[in-house]
Amino acid sequence: MMTVEERLLELGYSLPAPPTPKGVYVTVVEVDGMLYTAGSSCFVNGELAYTGKLGSDLTVEEGQEAARCTVLNLLSTIKQQIGDLDRIERVVKVLGFVASAPGFNSQPQVLNGASELLGEVLGERGKHARSAVGVNELPMNTCIEIEMIVKIKE
Repeated sequence: MMTVEERLLELGYSLPAPPTPKGVYVTVVEVDGMLYTAGSSCFVNGELAYTGKLGSDLTVEEGQEAARCTVLNLLSTIKQQIGDLDRIERVVKVLGFVASAPGFNSQPQVLNGASELLGEVLGERGKHARSAVGVNELPMNTCIEIEMIVKIKE
């Protein structure tokens, strides 16, 4: 059976270095077999890869790519916490915030980039509940911020 990281490589993805906190918080908290991640964005080599608002500065497709990139950052953070991504039992919830221009209402389509990647990599374990929320501004002018709740195997 293929490991999560082997599946990522097969799909053409690699895990980036885990992002460092940009404030006074930790990137993940583990409580009773559950992981709660802090919000993350699409960082590549320590720099934001996508900035601005969906619907004016960025297309839905660019937003989907930013969502996939953000999930890779989150998986890297989770791996740093638990050591092995195969310990993921289930992605329980994904909460996504999308910086949106007035009139932009395709936040769910943007977040599909994250959801589809989790399904491709984790199969049934990657299917999750989700909220896609449009917001006026996000920190550092990022276009997307995603949090995850993940159940892990002991």
